[in-house]
Amino acid sequence: MKVLVPITSLVFSVFGNLAFAEDISGVWKNIDDKTGSSKAVLEMRKEKNGSYTAKVIKVTPRPGYSPKETCVKCPAPYSNQPILGMDVLKGLKFTGNNTYSHGKIIDPLSGNIYSTKAKLSTNGKRLTLRGYVGVSALGRSQTWLKEE
Repeated sequence: MKVLVPITSLVFSVFGNLAFAEDISGVWKNIDDKTGSSKAVLEMRKEKNGSYTAKVIKVTPRPGYSPKETCVKCPAPYSNQPILGMDVLKGLKFTGNNTYSHGKIIDPLSGNIYSTKAKLSTNGKRLTLRGYVGVSALGRSQTWLKEE
């Protein structure tokens, strides 16, 4: 009995984060960190391997901006693909403590692909994504708000 308690504690401490992982599937509105306005609405889905992928389901019109329809500067397999319906975020995995990492995100306006990590707010309504090349300190953050 004395051995069972420490083993049980160890199992819960190792797997506890996985059991309480917040599912970030659903519809999210991304907010531009420079303008504060929404650029797009995305649908996040959980893949069979447990990672998350986000697809553009709506491009949000903004004053003084006419949205591009295709990913002109993007590398293959994204080149000249429609932005609407494009999987722009792939491979984001839960790593514990409301954090996610190992993702790749493409900026369809510039064609640049960035490593991505994310942090989910405690209420589950705000996802802060950090796109970067090399080290995250040299990256840029973007906020996604959960649509109800």
